[in-house]
Amino acid sequence: MAGGGQWTIERICEALGNPTLSQRFLAEINRAPAHLLLQVFAKWQQIASDLRSAVERGEELAALEERGEDAPGTWVDRTEQVMAEAARIRSRGAA
Repeated sequence: MAGGGQWTIERICEALGNPTLSQRFLAEINRAPAHLLLQVFAKWQQIASDLRSAVERGEELAALEERGEDAPGTWVDRTEQVMAEAARIRSRGAA
């Protein structure tokens, strides 16, 4: 976790950044049997950590774009593959 602090229920709620997700986490942690509390906590800690990392990455990419710089990495155009897959699915009658 950034800042070196330890994860707590409060910090997980903050890192989730969404009242609905926070309520879902709190409901799940409150309903968990004692022997599963750590497992539930660890699951939501990972979710919160992943969300925080994604937000930080998004902010980095936005800053690059704002400065007119390209995002790092190799970008592969998969438009034709996606279009072909969509056509294949439509041909089977899927809506």
